[in-house]
Amino acid sequence: MKTLFFRFLMALFCLPVLAAEQSAPTQIAFLPDVHFHDVYAQFNDGSFKGLSRASGNKDQSKNKAATIRTMAAQLQSTRLFNENYFALRAALDDLVRRKVKLVVLPGDFSDDGQSVHIRGLKAILQQYSTTHGLKFLLTLGNHDPVRPYAHAAGKADYLGPDGRPLAIFSPGSEPCNKSGQDVICTEEVKELGYRELMTELSDFGFYPKADDLYWETPYSNYNSSNYSYTEALAQSDFTKRQFEICQQGAGGSYKKPDYSNCHVIPDASYLVEPVEGVWLLAIDANVYKPKAGYQGKGNEAAAFEGSGNAGYNAMFDYKPQVMAWVKQVAARAKAQGKTLIAFSHYPMIEFYQGQTQHIATLLGEERGQLSRSPKTQISERLADLGVQLHIGGHMHLNNTAVAHSNRGNSLVNIQAPSLAAYVPAYKLLTLTTPQQVKVQTIVLQDVPGFNQLFEHYQHEWQQLKQDKQPVWDASILQSKNYREFANGHLRELTRLRFLPNDWPDELRQLLLSLTGEQMLVLSQLNSKTTLKDFSPHVLQDLGQSNEWQHARQQAKALALTAGIRLEDLATWTGFDLVLDFYRLQNAGELALPDIPPARLKEYGFFTATLQQPDAAAQVQGWTDWTLAQYSRYKFAALFQIIDGFLQGQPNGDFMLNTKTGELTSLKKHQAQ
Repeated sequence: MKTLFFRFLMALFCLPVLAAEQSAPTQIAFLPDVHFHDVYAQFNDGSFKGLSRASGNKDQSKNKAATIRTMAAQLQSTRLFNENYFALRAALDDLVRRKVKLVVLPGDFSDDGQSVHIRGLKAILQQYSTTHGLKFLLTLGNHDPVRPYAHAAGKADYLGPDGRPLAIFSPGSEPCNKSGQDVICTEEVKELGYRELMTELSDFGFYPKADDLYWETPYSNYNSSNYSYTEALAQSDFTKRQFEICQQGAGGSYKKPDYSNCHVIPDASYLVEPVEGVWLLAIDANVYKPKAGYQGKGNEAAAFEGSGNAGYNAMFDYKPQVMAWVKQVAARAKAQGKTLIAFSHYPMIEFYQGQTQHIATLLGEERGQLSRSPKTQISERLADLGVQLHIGGHMHLNNTAVAHSNRGNSLVNIQAPSLAAYVPAYKLLTLTTPQQVKVQTIVLQDVPGFNQLFEHYQHEWQQLKQDKQPVWDASILQSKNYREFANGHLRELTRLRFLPNDWPDELRQLLLSLTGEQMLVLSQLNSKTTLKDFSPHVLQDLGQSNEWQHARQQAKALALTAGIRLEDLATWTGFDLVLDFYRLQNAGELALPDIPPARLKEYGFFTATLQQPDAAAQVQGWTDWTLAQYSRYKFAALFQIIDGFLQGQPNGDFMLNTKTGELTSLKKHQAQ
């Protein structure tokens, strides 16, 4: 009798809790571009022992030998190589605290698919799966299989015990083939291909699991009405997920008579229903085009180009079978009342807040990674497939974009930021209703252990100085938290790579010579000094001229009209302006805490003041421009782009209507 009464009480009090858990909206976290590098990796063959920490550290748990890349190398990369190890753990711990169970890694979960680091990533994912019940779903990016097949590779910039770069490559690579080369040769850094990666990480989406409600690939011949796990497992076999690709386009039934240089390669796309009513569509958007005229033998990987710049611009031509499958999946999801969310490594829509063409005009068509941007017609074709929501990565950007096709279809592309770049964050989606999705952007401000490797970087910096090599700014090692560290990374990346490589010489030299005050004065200058005559010395001479003093009075009056003191514009430089350009381009709303509000107001003033560049200047050759004409024209373009970044779609926390593509900022909504 007591037992029956006890069961009654349990049912009375526990049923509401269970019902609440069952009715809780589904939450899914998206963490693209982790670029995981196991900083405490152990080389199984003992070929590299790692870097020991300084003696006297009482905390023995922090004395593990480090296997890391140099700070000099990661300060010229768009991603951090080492600290993302700690960032991934911090993000997963945050998800555990939030009771989020579904975690998607949309590509570039590794840094070039090296054996030793894939092993470390697998251990972490298994740990969080076993201990906390997280379910991981992965898709491949261009840094996971660098080519479709495994190949010899390595890096020349591991940090060695002497504080200098250390080359570590796998046998068969060029450094290992050269006699007398100072290099460690080990299979541990071999870059894996599709077969190895999908096998090693088979528990994380690439193959069906018994607890999946549904799972298929573009090559399956069953559907949800006759689904069985046994059949899904049989059809998921790696050998059954292959397709033909040719140099000119798709092979197989799509092959045209003049197509040549054709190969059969794998595809990792899949569809999974992890919880009732939610379909997650993993699109393998890697396109490895066969190289023209490749005659090599014994190295399958070398027969293909990398996939980094292809993305969806190449998918319809080279992987049409996948695109046809996506359209079919979208139609079935709609018919069956499933909430469909697609994810892949690559963006489906332009990712610079509509500023791509303006950036091309300012910097040049081939600069600033513009070649990776999907064309407008491609985005419209993707919308017509029926997919209404897609989460992408690849660009390490925080961005939201909406495309509408002529047929009335809408597509929302959410660019999830990277944990390995500025601003480090991830996206958390909450499915509040079948058509309403709450999107949150969770910033990683504090990351335990992010400064654990600084001791090694300090040694590197001192060695560089001793060797009279270019030295990076050591103030980054004073960062108080991970966000500040990522901000320092972007600052050095802007100085060491973006400005030298992406900005025209004359514009870069001009910006690096000016304060905001001088920029405004120069825009008002009436001088015959030409652009080709410009130098810091010429600028100094101009500053003493009557023309400059007259222009300064005009600039002061313009500023006062807008409620701005001209002297306040001298508190920031052209470099600060370029850095803010990249902050806003990369992080959108997330960058605002790092830019003083007063400076944002001053940027708006420049945008309004310089709206009309000289018509005559636009048709003259660069060498014929006066310095003032060039300044007005280029500064106007730069400030208008920054204004475009600030006026873009909500990209922090917002509500999304997947049916209409309407976005509502939660920040603005809460403020009202």
